Amino acid sequence: MTVSLALLIPMAVLYACGVYLLLEKSMTRVILGFLLIGNATNILLLITAGRPGSAPITDGGSEEPYSDPLPQALILTAIVITFAVSAFLMALVYRSWKLAREDQLEPDAEDLAISTRAGARAETPEGADEDTDFQSDDPLDSSDLDPVLQGAGRQDEGRSATESAAQADADASAESGAEGPKP
Repeated sequence: MTVSLALLIPMAVLYACGVYLLLEKSMTRVILGFLLIGNATNILLLITAGRPGSAPITDGGSEEPYSDPLPQALILTAIVITFAVSAFLMALVYRSWKLAREDQLEPDAEDLAISTRAGARAETPEGADEDTDFQSDDPLDSSDLDPVLQGAGRQDEGRSATESAAQADADASAESGAEGPKP
């Protein structure tokens, strides 16, 4: 399959311009960038279709080369999807214009705070920021474990898992009853 340079260069230019426009702060330019990327994708699908060839099934009447209909169907589908998403984006831009009378996207204050906080964490030495809810000095304190898990270690005594779980529940209820009601 030979690639047409006459289609490859405009496709690359459309992709480059589309990405550049997507990175702008103006919402109108973002929509234009999206449209350029959609058109570049359509050209890419056309390039991948290749040159027309012989049809798999013929009636014997025509000797002209046939083109594959699948890439054309994909391009038509891509055009419809690009149109629908563009209409949605234009509605969002119009609504934003009606509310704020502004087309520029401003950085969000919360995003800036999070990014500066993340940058500050990256600069602090490891272990300097202890941000945890775990207050115990002993990380393997058995009082934090589920009673079923506490009973799992007793399975070696010849009891089944069900008996161990029942014993663990009984032990837990006995401990809570021995403490008495809290004021």
